[in-house]
Amino acid sequence: MTQTADTSITLRDGIFVGPIRRSVNNAINSKGSIHDDETASKLGLRGGTVAGSVHMDLFGPLLSKAFGDDWLKTGCLSLYFLNATVDREPVRAFVKAPPAGSGDVSVDVWVEREDGMRVAEGTASIGNPGRLSALMGRPLDRFDPGDLRILAGMAVGDAIETTQVTYTVEQQAARLKVITEPMDIYLDSKFGGPVVTPSGYVGLLYSRPVETLRSKIKGAVGLFGAIEFRNIAGPLIVGRTYNVSGKIIALGQSPKTEYFWFDSWADDDAGNRIANHRMLLRFMKASSKLYQE
Repeated sequence: MTQTADTSITLRDGIFVGPIRRSVNNAINSKGSIHDDETASKLGLRGGTVAGSVHMDLFGPLLSKAFGDDWLKTGCLSLYFLNATVDREPVRAFVKAPPAGSGDVSVDVWVEREDGMRVAEGTASIGNPGRLSALMGRPLDRFDPGDLRILAGMAVGDAIETTQVTYTVEQQAARLKVITEPMDIYLDSKFGGPVVTPSGYVGLLYSRPVETLRSKIKGAVGLFGAIEFRNIAGPLIVGRTYNVSGKIIALGQSPKTEYFWFDSWADDDAGNRIANHRMLLRFMKASSKLYQE
């Protein structure tokens, strides 16, 4: 396996360090979203934010370097987002190197801005390492959800209806025009076609499930709070159709947001589980008329 960015990866004190990259806010023209400069500025942010899923693309070459092809078969990337970045703001990814000759293993990973501010942190693993991932090990019921307004129509355990989802050739091509870490496997692979990019994994396992929940979400600007995806019998392949299902697993609120956690998963037509996904979605109270009193 080869990748364009491999020669830029260095090993420092047992940590694989990626090059400085300028992640692109490819949703900057999505008016009324957190990625739109005007909307984000009104909500107190420095500008339209780069989606957390975009930062996950930084890890492709690093995790291939750390884990080889096992990353594509049973790999898991689990990130909690700490600080937002804006379009083309310099960032880099870090992966703690696994012990030589290790089998199933979990390591710490993170993303930093060029000035050292931590953007995201979590874990990456292959197989069954005997250590919970960053998000699977995070207690989701620490806070009483209280009186929810934006998400009042939701309940823990609500099912996300099964839908057929395909990550298309056109979607992959659009992503590859702006991705900072191009890899040969995104064009073709020994797995029977192009491998979906990490951000594409999130799109496939997030977009359609959330579409089915729109009627339960009362108008507010949302943003990604945390994302995990895990290959069970991966990887996901461009152009293949998967049956995607899910459920709500937690609800809550902070002083500035209401939020929910959900799990989703992709099965092939034979019912085999290919990939799992966990996400925290936050909705900003300041953007909702329900909080404008």
